[in-house]
Parts: sequence; structure tokens; C-alpha cells
Amino acid sequence: MPLTNRADLGTHAGGRPAEEYCRYCYVNGAFTNPGMDLQGMIDFCVGVLVQRRMMAETEAKARMSRLLPGLKRWRKAESAPVR
Repeated sequence: MPLTNRADLGTHAGGRPAEEYCRYCYVNGAFTNPGMDLQGMIDFCVGVLVQRRMMAETEAKARMSRLLPGLKRWRKAESAPVR
């Protein structure tokens, strides 16, 4: 989600705007779906884009698969050591 409008920003604990997360994903310092993994987020976003007729499913999958892994939330998950 483009974060060009301040109203779309998530919030840190205490209500301070979170510049790196949207209001649907991050509220009051916590992720709204903490158990969602990267593939789950890709699938969710593809569904929204297709349902709203913003793009075809194949284009949405390709775009989300390129974009989401580079976002802060998913970079941290990918770089965490496996135990």
C-alpha cells in the first residue's frame, strides 16, 4: 500500500505515526496479523487487488512477489536465524 497519505500510516504504541507500516498492518505498536507469513501476505494482497479489479491475478502475484519481500517486516523475517 502506498504510504503517501499520513492517514494511511500505522501507529506506534502511544499513537505516534509509523512511517514504515500502513494502518491495516500495524496499530498501536503491533502487527494486526502477527502470525501471517510472507506467502500469506502475498496471497491476501493478491486477493484484494483482484477483487477490487485493480489488476489481473497473474500481474498481482508477480508484483507482490517482487515488492513484499523487500519491505521491512519481511526482510527481518527472512534474515532471522533458523533454529
